[in-house]
Amino acid sequence: MRSFYKGRSLSELCDLLGMSRQAYYARTRDLETDRFERVLLRSLVEEIRGDQPRVGGRKLFFLLQGPFLMHGLKIGRDKFFEFLGQEELLILTSHKRVYTTQSHHWLHKYPYLCRNWAPSVAEQLWVSDITYLRAASRFVYLILIVDAYSRCIMGWQLSPTLEAAFCVEALKQALAARQYPERNLMHHSDRGVQYCSEAYTTLLKQNDIQISMTQDGSPYDNAQAERINGILKSEFLLDQSFEDLRTAREKVAKCIHVYNEKRPHASCDYLTPLQAHQHRGELQKRW
Repeated sequence: MRSFYKGRSLSELCDLLGMSRQAYYARTRDLETDRFERVLLRSLVEEIRGDQPRVGGRKLFFLLQGPFLMHGLKIGRDKFFEFLGQEELLILTSHKRVYTTQSHHWLHKYPYLCRNWAPSVAEQLWVSDITYLRAASRFVYLILIVDAYSRCIMGWQLSPTLEAAFCVEALKQALAARQYPERNLMHHSDRGVQYCSEAYTTLLKQNDIQISMTQDGSPYDNAQAERINGILKSEFLLDQSFEDLRTAREKVAKCIHVYNEKRPHASCDYLTPLQAHQHRGELQKRW
């Protein structure tokens, strides 16, 4: 076959293919442009995933609108997802669950006050939960306190044990980060011994924060906090095993910084949590 084309001029080859030289050059330019755009698009995706390793396709498409405009790229959502699939850049999720709540204790348990109620501004409702990470071949425990309106992580601690003292430290960090201390605030959690402890509940009461707790242990009663846990594990690779507690803390700190400041949240009209924290009124859900 190669000998058939050997020695023939471009004009002869174009005649054999039924196209003009102009069409041939245009087609060549289109192929080169397509190759360049695919390389550029992959580079843009990998740049974002440098900070957010498993951010999903919808949020990627949203985050890339500015770069698309800057580089003159015209690509729709369907074509973008097709590209991600062809380049094996789609994220496959897995669902695992380990329980960290010990609610069979004698300490006072508080009523469920925030059922069917949604905050209209930041710092009306905080939700807290504990999840596990792996470090040095053992479990360590990540405590998060999240603003239910903005999804902003207000306070956190990474603890080698489930002692209540680490939850208290996370709460102190959240209190120090408050921007609207004049607003009435409620704290919602499960009925774990850490949240029912005297040290934790006393700190809440000293700051005039109402206390709400789940009643039957259902994960859906504290779904927002558990959802943030899942995001940090699935999108930011916190489900990996870390060398030691120090390394894990450094990674968690970086992930929370990126989550709060760079990751658009579909439940908050694609604002980042810090942007949503400054907002007022209902936030559009982009599901």
